[in-house]
Amino acid sequence: MGKIFRRWIAAGLFAGLALAHSALTNDAIVKMVKAGLGEDIIIGSIKSQPGNYKTGADDLIALKSGGVSDKVIAAMMERSAGAPAADRMAPAAAPPATTAAPVNEVGVYFKKADAWTDLPPEVVNFKTGGVLKTIGSAGIVKGDVNGHVNGEHSRTGVKSPVELLVYAPEGVAITEYQLLRLREQRDSREFRTVTGGVMHVSGGATRDLVPFESKKIAPRTYEIVLPNLGSGDYGLLPPAASDATSSSGRIGKIYSFRIIE
Repeated sequence: MGKIFRRWIAAGLFAGLALAHSALTNDAIVKMVKAGLGEDIIIGSIKSQPGNYKTGADDLIALKSGGVSDKVIAAMMERSAGAPAADRMAPAAAPPATTAAPVNEVGVYFKKADAWTDLPPEVVNFKTGGVLKTIGSAGIVKGDVNGHVNGEHSRTGVKSPVELLVYAPEGVAITEYQLLRLREQRDSREFRTVTGGVMHVSGGATRDLVPFESKKIAPRTYEIVLPNLGSGDYGLLPPAASDATSSSGRIGKIYSFRIIE
């Protein structure tokens, strides 16, 4: 009797060692039970070895019919539900990092000594010039306006190439900004542009408009590089905050700078 018992135990241990080198399955657990291994040994194997268990209703019935105890079945279900990611699937890729804006206040900045510095705005007084209607604009009147800025030159002097950074208000696109050349007058500077946005018109309404390209580097943040501007005064005009069709006497702001050769 003792010899038979030892063979029975040896057979069970052999079965357990053979299964230790591969992921345990429902069939492996049933074999371990039928080999006479105790609950503690089987549960320990379930917790310490990779497993690929099926725990559907029919699978649980089959396990019970195979003599597997409730404690062992519970360990299988727990292992199947909470197995390490390496046992079941590769970890999900991390979401791409969002580039943080180098500034956090609405405004315009210029590069000075490798750092972004505030570009102070100046007050603009607008006066309406001639008005014209555009085809397909549902009768909206858009007119050209003259902007007047006090002072012979901007207080901010920069050297070419000029690097600007725009942190736009919520819902405002960089294409709504206008880069304008400011023409020297007596103790002041002036420019001409179009209310209601930039458009192709005749009569010199866009004579002072300077085209530029921008690059979005963060949400609401755009970088502008101006390598080929000549000496003189320029200004970046943000979109009007009020009705641009009633511009006579309107006051706004412009971010001005002077290029010094």
